[in-house]
Amino acid sequence: MNKIYAVYGASGFGQEVSYWLKRKLAESGDSSNFYYIDDQKGGDVLDGNEVITFDQFESMPGAEKFCAIAIASSSAREQIYQKLKKTNIQLISVMGEYSFVRGAVLGEGSFISAFVDITSNIKIGLCFHANTYSYVGHDCIIGDFVTFAPKVSCNGNVHIHDHVYIGTGAILKQGTPEKPLVIGKGAVIGMGAVVTKDVPPGVTVIGNPAKPFEKK
Repeated sequence: MNKIYAVYGASGFGQEVSYWLKRKLAESGDSSNFYYIDDQKGGDVLDGNEVITFDQFESMPGAEKFCAIAIASSSAREQIYQKLKKTNIQLISVMGEYSFVRGAVLGEGSFISAFVDITSNIKIGLCFHANTYSYVGHDCIIGDFVTFAPKVSCNGNVHIHDHVYIGTGAILKQGTPEKPLVIGKGAVIGMGAVVTKDVPPGVTVIGNPAKPFEKK
């Protein structure tokens, strides 16, 4: 059976993900057709590849279908994940070169950009996005639909719950086995923040040391 590949998301980020996916396919000698999926931009062309809707991709006959999700919004990522699970389309992970995943259990649908280091005894959930130069230290637990912007440093013994967003250059202090640093569900860590204490669910923190953001 023929294979067809797609990246869900026809944006700049979608192009980042597709670069590494198409490169891996070319290296393996796989010349299967490739598309972008975007339900609002069907019919467009992006970097030489056709943009189609999800329904068009799902209805293509006689092929085994594979899809990577390149959507920044964690809630949208979850919705697409749930939609894919109801079809015969296989969710795939994508990893850039010069990245290392050692002794980690990585959930399906992840995107690991170039120059990412994920070390030992780590559990990571569904559709994790780790942008370039990010780091995950030992004994961390990361939930579903979590996003690391570039250059995030997550040191050892940190527990990150579902739908957390961590901004560029943020640093998460190392916890201990007895008292891991905990980032609650849906929390947002601002760009360059230095997190030294637990962050409650749904709270945005900024600064060094990180404190809750208060609108003025």
